[in-house]
Amino acid sequence: MPHQFDFLVIGSGIAGLSYATKLAMHFEKLQQDIRIGVITKVQADETNTKYAQGGIAAVWSEDDSFEKHIEDTMVAGDFLSDRHIVEIVVNEGPGRIQELISYGTRFDKEHDGDEYDLAKEGGHSDFRILHFKDITGAEIERALLEKANSLKSIEIFTHFYAVELITRHQLGETVHRYDTDNKCFGAYVLNTQTGKVELFLAKTTLLATGGIGNIYQNTTNPSIATGDGIAMAYRAKGIGKDMEFIQFHPTALYEPGKKPNFLISEAVRGFGGILRTRKGETFMENYDPRLSLAPRDIVARAIDSEMKKAGDPHVYLDVTHCDYEKFIEHFPNITAYCRDHLGLDLRKDYIPVVPAQHYLCGGIRVNEWGQTNIQFLYAVGECSCTGLHGANRLASNSLLEAVVFGHRAYEKTVELLDQAILPDNIPDWNDAGTTHPEELVLVTEMKKELESIMSNYVGIVRTNRRLKRAMDRLELIYLEHEELYRQSKVSVPICELRNMIEVAYLVIKMAMARRENSGLHFNLDNVK
Repeated sequence: MPHQFDFLVIGSGIAGLSYATKLAMHFEKLQQDIRIGVITKVQADETNTKYAQGGIAAVWSEDDSFEKHIEDTMVAGDFLSDRHIVEIVVNEGPGRIQELISYGTRFDKEHDGDEYDLAKEGGHSDFRILHFKDITGAEIERALLEKANSLKSIEIFTHFYAVELITRHQLGETVHRYDTDNKCFGAYVLNTQTGKVELFLAKTTLLATGGIGNIYQNTTNPSIATGDGIAMAYRAKGIGKDMEFIQFHPTALYEPGKKPNFLISEAVRGFGGILRTRKGETFMENYDPRLSLAPRDIVARAIDSEMKKAGDPHVYLDVTHCDYEKFIEHFPNITAYCRDHLGLDLRKDYIPVVPAQHYLCGGIRVNEWGQTNIQFLYAVGECSCTGLHGANRLASNSLLEAVVFGHRAYEKTVELLDQAILPDNIPDWNDAGTTHPEELVLVTEMKKELESIMSNYVGIVRTNRRLKRAMDRLELIYLEHEELYRQSKVSVPICELRNMIEVAYLVIKMAMARRENSGLHFNLDNVK
């Protein structure tokens, strides 16, 4: 029997849970019985949200202003951000954060206990980052999960993996990318415990599947970040946008062979951390007057340049001059991790850091309500492209975007609910003629090859030749994998690799199309 819901949420991070929680509370107040299905491919808290250390940005003090936050966002996005969207997110942000606090989210306060301890990060002109130690994302995720679990209309399905969206295409109709009448009716979902693909039908579906980090060798994203939502939407004839704008966090901890990379938060540089070469010399003065507090793209390119010039595998972040007691208070996890894993005493040792893929500014194109070009399909969070980030994301704006657009998607979903009708002739998943693949080593090796192509040719600094080579190599992997996919019963490794190949294609295609350097996209052949 198919699972039937009013609302299906694919992903259980801040975006998905904000949306689900709002819907559940709304209909509970109206005393209406509804069903909300939240599916997540591992345990519910294993999300990109959980790994967000720094904080969530919002105008919180009287000294700050909406105008300043808007301007900071526009500058960081190289003025490619949609100002209307920026104004919406900045103006609505404080109200959404207040709701997170009402759900039980804790943020650090000043020692007197009344005012929030606001931090300042790269690109911000004022202190406006609310944080909880150095695990802000995990704290928000904890509070949202507790709230979601307390609402009876929300059912969370762990270890369920969305394979394909259901649209008019599955009804045997021909669908084109720019059609205005395509509709989404839910998803085919793999129950990873049984190996069976089940039908999850829903009047409205929300994609909140996070990032794409695992198409690169170095990433701060968890292993689940394989671009599933973006790839599914693209196959369903959704529209992608700004996929070339990939943020590399300048300071991931250098641990060869480890994935994901442990993140050394931007807030460490905000606290006073100074970047140095392996010889111990400062270098940011050669790149930007803001030194170590310059925006991430500038810092990442500077580090990449210094590493390539010297042939070094990493640079250093120096916090030896900082107040150690205060540092431990702000960054207990970072301090403990550096001590326990690398034996570093941050009072006298420098932290070895390297840039790592961190955040995708583009994604599935949505409007100001989180609606895709497919009716009754919404996308929120890192998998979406709202226009907020433009060519580069301002630090700590991503959690803010997720919670603001989670709310806006909920509002539009309720408004259009009466128009959402499920057809009764949706077919079951058909895997006749497929078998379990005997050699998953093929998938493992193709994945390694993909990571290598993206890291070497489509990284921080690009060239036309590198991009062409990446596309040529990717096409060979695509053809090999499609043959394997068609012959095989679906599994998470096979589907994840399929999605990663599609997402990598979109990144390369959009990078090739952009003829000027802007924000995170830097092509040496575009330098005039």
